[in-house]
Amino acid sequence: MTRLLGTAVLAAALSWHPTAARVGVQSSEFHLVLSRPSVRAGVVEIELQNVGQDPHDLRVRKVGGHHTFSIALTKPGARKTVALNLKPGRYRLWCSVADHRGLGMQAVLRVRR
Repeated sequence: MTRLLGTAVLAAALSWHPTAARVGVQSSEFHLVLSRPSVRAGVVEIELQNVGQDPHDLRVRKVGGHHTFSIALTKPGARKTVALNLKPGRYRLWCSVADHRGLGMQAVLRVRR
């Protein structure tokens, strides 16, 4: 019995992995609102929820970085999610539709160790 219990505990420990951090991003004309200002480094699920009247997308880039991650154009009332492996640092988020970024659709997410 003890050996079976030990095997079950070991199997559970080996299959366990931390869940991804989640960040909700609400978009509307012309704001982005993050559900939290920071997350731990690692896999982060970013969910764009368009609560506005116009289609919006989302771009994510580490400050000083060159690679931009994207969530495609999202219709009003819709949601889309992307899972990213983020390293510590500050990340800019913005809507790239027309001049939405210049009108205020931008935010900063801090990724900590």
